[in-house]
Amino acid sequence: MLSLDLPSISTKTKGQLPTSILVIEDEDLIRNMISLNLEEEGYQVTKAQSGREALNLLERQISNDQTHGFDMIILDLMLPEVNGLDICRLLRHRGNNIPILILSAKAAETDRVLGLEVGADDYLTKPFSMKELIARCRALIRRNNINNSSSDNIKQYKDITLFPDECRVTVRNQSVNLSPKEFKLLELFMTYPKRVWDRDQLIDNIWGADFLGDTKTVDVHIRWLREKLEQDPSSPEYIITVRGFGYRFG
Repeated sequence: MLSLDLPSISTKTKGQLPTSILVIEDEDLIRNMISLNLEEEGYQVTKAQSGREALNLLERQISNDQTHGFDMIILDLMLPEVNGLDICRLLRHRGNNIPILILSAKAAETDRVLGLEVGADDYLTKPFSMKELIARCRALIRRNNINNSSSDNIKQYKDITLFPDECRVTVRNQSVNLSPKEFKLLELFMTYPKRVWDRDQLIDNIWGADFLGDTKTVDVHIRWLREKLEQDPSSPEYIITVRGFGYRFG
């Protein structure tokens, strides 16, 4: 049976949309109990009692172009019409990375492994503690928020990907080693694509207004960057020279 012990921490945050959870469970008692306890914790809950109903809800969300969709899914495996594993496979096949917590009476190791292999993020067996369920939901949502926050900073242009939080750059899926100044130059360029920068502007932004060296150092660093980024540095496609003005990216 379900345990009714509840954590006391609320997930409501002033000024933010409530965290939205889709509960897909065909047993009325379990579905309603989960929903009730999640709502008491401040979550916004949508319920589905079959796989088909759940897919319709997800499709409707996409077609309506909702900006705040479900933040996670609690998914039973033994569902009528469309089973939980197929829902999980379909979402991952479509590139949907929403956190999924499988909730199932199947407790064998092979069932757990299968659930995780098809794309679930966590697996909890029945009977379960409501306190543990909510704790796992909270952990999955927190982890997903951290990942989304980090990915929001990632800059991408054609074959170049820059990860500001990691001070890392890949070109054509291969890591390249950049010096701190080269990295800052590339980050500035990718933040303002198509903008033309003259040497003095680049000096001020990368080296600082008190830099006393030769502005030709910009040309040197641009050449080094091209050698690391471009397939043909003599005919660059990323860092372009604008004659009489300076450089632009893209």
